[in-house]
Order: sequence, then C-alpha cells, then structure tokens
Amino acid sequence: MSLSDATETNILKLLFQAVAWANVADNAGTSPIANIQYALHTADPGDAGTQLTSEVAYTSYARVDVARTTGGHTVTGNSVSPAADISFPAGTGGSGTVTYFSAGKDLTDEIFFSGTVSPNIVTGNGITPVLTTATTMTLD
Repeated sequence: MSLSDATETNILKLLFQAVAWANVADNAGTSPIANIQYALHTADPGDAGTQLTSEVAYTSYARVDVARTTGGHTVTGNSVSPAADISFPAGTGGSGTVTYFSAGKDLTDEIFFSGTVSPNIVTGNGITPVLTTATTMTLD
C-alpha cells in the first residue's frame, strides 16, 4: 500500500501542526493534545514500544514538549522536523548513550514516530543533549 504525497503532507500537518485536513479530519476533539513530547532512548523502542521503552535515564533527564503548531514543527512534503533545536535538561550525573529519539503523546507514552540519533549522544554530568532542526521524520 502507498500513500499519495498530498495525503502524507496532510497527515503530518494534522498530527504535528494541528492543521485541519479539509473534509477529512480536524483538530476539534474535546481536548486535543497541545504538544508533541520528545523522548530519548538508548535502543530502538520498536514498532510495539512506548516512550518508556529503553528511555535514557541520566540524572535530571526529562522529556521535552514542542508545540503542535506551525511554529513548533516544519512540514515539508512528506517530512517533518522541529522548527527550533530541542534541548533536553543538562545531565547532573549518571550516564547513557542516546541512539534513538521518539515523538509522541505524553498521557499514554504512545509513539508517533521514532528514529536514530546520529551521531549518538553520550550523556552524563554537564552534557545537554540536543535534537537539531535537521532531525527529520519522513512518512513514505
């Protein structure tokens, strides 16, 4: 099965920017989510995983919310990326190597997209992990 380019773009805009897809879907639910939550992982959370799966655990780590708007995410064709760098809290101890990230829904830990982090980020005291605007998720 394959999705058309227009469908891919509309799905990404609906999910990451809360932009209605005319005559198909809108964002008018009772309480739609306002943010996409980003998490860091030490291994691939996989298709069946959640944001808790292999989540990094350095001291002071916390997930980061990004607005579900055109100001929070950039959609170009069938790809989406953060509109600004996503900085996670600086480590105050502990360690772990970030090899994957995920973007999802905080209340259920549901993952919408996940991908590799390259180069990997070795976390620890004084290290601030960052996902840059070059971090791209592609629907194809």
